[in-house]
Amino acid sequence: MSSQSLPYPRVLIKLSGQALAGNKGFGIDPMTLQYYSAEIAQVRELNVEIAIVIGGGNFFRGSELAQVGIDRITADHMGMLGTIMNCLAFRDALEQHGVATRIMSSIPMFGICEHYDYRNAMQHLTQGKVVLFAGGTGNPLVTTDTCASLRAIETKCDLLIKATGVNGIYNADPHLNPAAQLLSTMTFAEAIEKKYKVMDLSAFCQCQEHNLDINVCNLSHTGTLKNLLLGHHVGTRVIKSK
Repeated sequence: MSSQSLPYPRVLIKLSGQALAGNKGFGIDPMTLQYYSAEIAQVRELNVEIAIVIGGGNFFRGSELAQVGIDRITADHMGMLGTIMNCLAFRDALEQHGVATRIMSSIPMFGICEHYDYRNAMQHLTQGKVVLFAGGTGNPLVTTDTCASLRAIETKCDLLIKATGVNGIYNADPHLNPAAQLLSTMTFAEAIEKKYKVMDLSAFCQCQEHNLDINVCNLSHTGTLKNLLLGHHVGTRVIKSK
């Protein structure tokens, strides 16, 4: 299938580091890593150009480390290194599935991965490589959600996919309220006004300003990503206006 016939020829997927930990809660679960890499390999066959940002919370979360006395800037630097470790593992898993992959880090790590350059990133994507953006933005006090929105805008993605542990955005916490209803669509203004915590405020604002839709969904169900990229409605779509 030609990428031009798809609704989203180029997408960026934001995965939390915690997603890679699976049920372990810490580190990387090999079975979970294989699952996500197989899902990516499957949709690459559609010729969708794919970029990925992975958090580092399965190793280090700066805000939590700061609570136990580690300097916040140092803690965030540790979190950035956690994202690089996740990307190294993900690259190897993707390559085992025959997917050409490049890691581009905002923190120079010569001999381990490329330094981030948005023009080179777009060239890799055009060539059909999956690009993993590591190291966040390279700045402390900036989350990987904001990194995801920034990289998606820089590389001219058609959609930002935010993977969560639930099926989308609800009108209440579905873990606390069984009657919570899944919201099919909402505007950026609504998401910002109601302070939905599924994504950082700065990420919502960036995407709103640059007219980049966000799709919030649960990718832990087999085939969900493929269905979404084929144009089926999955989870919650955040758009500029209804």
